[in-house]
Amino acid sequence: MIKAQRGTKDIFGEESFLWQHILSNAQTVFQNAGFGEIKTPIFEATELFARGVGDSTDIVNKEMYTFSIGGADKSASSITLRPENTAGVVRAYIEHNISRQSPPQKFWYFGPMFRYERPQAGRQRQFNQVGVEMFGVEKASADAEVILSAVEFLKSLGLDNLSVELNSLGCKKCKNDYRENIKKVLAPYIADMCDDCKMRYEKNPLRILDCKNEDCQKILEKDEIKEIILKDYICEDCKTHFDELIEYLDELNIKYSINKLLVRGLDYYNRTVFEIKSEKLGSQSAVCGGGRYDGLVEMLGGPSTPAIGFAMGVERLCALIDNLEAPKLDYFIVSNNTKEAIKLASKLRNENKKVEFDYQSRKFAKQLEKASKSAKYAIILGEDEIEKGFYSVKNLENGEQKTISNFDDLI
Repeated sequence: MIKAQRGTKDIFGEESFLWQHILSNAQTVFQNAGFGEIKTPIFEATELFARGVGDSTDIVNKEMYTFSIGGADKSASSITLRPENTAGVVRAYIEHNISRQSPPQKFWYFGPMFRYERPQAGRQRQFNQVGVEMFGVEKASADAEVILSAVEFLKSLGLDNLSVELNSLGCKKCKNDYRENIKKVLAPYIADMCDDCKMRYEKNPLRILDCKNEDCQKILEKDEIKEIILKDYICEDCKTHFDELIEYLDELNIKYSINKLLVRGLDYYNRTVFEIKSEKLGSQSAVCGGGRYDGLVEMLGGPSTPAIGFAMGVERLCALIDNLEAPKLDYFIVSNNTKEAIKLASKLRNENKKVEFDYQSRKFAKQLEKASKSAKYAIILGEDEIEKGFYSVKNLENGEQKTISNFDDLI
C-alpha cells in the first residue's frame, strides 16, 4: 500500500469542516477589516526566499524544498516550494505595481507552505498558514490594526487564554548597534555554543537569542549577557513608535507583555515583532507570529515601503478548537424510488438546502437509521406519497411526524 509522505496529512470528514470553519472566519474577519484576498503561486524563484527570508535562517539553510528545472532547450533555473508567504506577497506587490495605489494596501491569504523539518505537534512538512500583510503605513496605527485583526480572528474561533508578546528590534541603525553589542558580549562564549549559533554569530547574531539549545540558553542567562540583551537600546524614533503602539493596545484592551528576547526567526523583521501564544500547545506555544519588515520591498527591487504582517499555522489552530461539530443535513430522503428521490433532492438543493438520499434502495429502517445520524428531518417518499403527491416529514430530534401537501410548504 502506498501511504502519504511523512510530514503530510489527508484532511477529510469532520476535520475538513473544521478547516472550512477557520477559512470562513478568516474571510469574514479580515475582509470586514478591509483586507482583500491574495493567492500567490506555491513555488517561486529560489532567489526570492534566499534574499527575502535571509540566508542566515534555518528555513533557507535547512528546510526549503528546492528543485532545478530546465533541459537542453531552456536554461536551467532553481525553484522552491514556498516555505512562507510574505516574500511571495511582496513579490506580487512589486510585480503588479500595487504601490501606485493609495495606501494602505491590505491583503490576507490562506494556503499550504512547505518546510523539510522533523514533524511535530501542530507542524507538518506540508503545513498551512493564514495571514495578513499591510503595506504603505509607517505609523504605529498599522501595527495596532494588524495585531487587532489577529486577536479578533482568534476570538471569532472561540479562543481565549491567549497572550500577546511584543518587542521592538529597532530601525536599521539601532538594530545594527544592538547586533554589534550582542556579538561583543558573546565573543568569549561562542566557541561553546551550538553550530547553528556559530553561523548566526557571523550572519545574524540576533537569531542566537531565539536558540532553543539548552547549552546556549544557559550562556544567555549569564548576568553580563542578560544586561546587554535587556538593555533599552532603541533610538528615540523607534521608542516613540513602540510607545504609541502600546497606547493603541491599551485603548483596545488588548493584553500584552514585553519580551526583550523575542526576535522572530526571519531576517527581514525590524521595529515591532509580536507573537500570540497559547499554553494549550505546550512547548510549541506560538499560534501567531508577525512584525514589521519595512526594508523588504526595497530589498526585493521595489520602492521604499513600510509594511507589517503576521501568519498563523492552521494545524495549530485546529489543535486549539474543541468540540466543533459539523452541521447536519437539512433533509435525508427515505425512499425506494431512487428516481423520485434524486429529483426531489435536486429541487431542494436548488433552494439552498443540504440534502442526501439513499442510493441503494435499502429497507426504510436502515435508511431512517442513517438519517437520524446525519440530518435534522427525514422526508419519507413511499408509494402513497409519490402517487398522491404529498410528503411525510419526520423531525429526527423529537420524533414528531407530519404530512406536507406541497413543495412550497415543505420548504
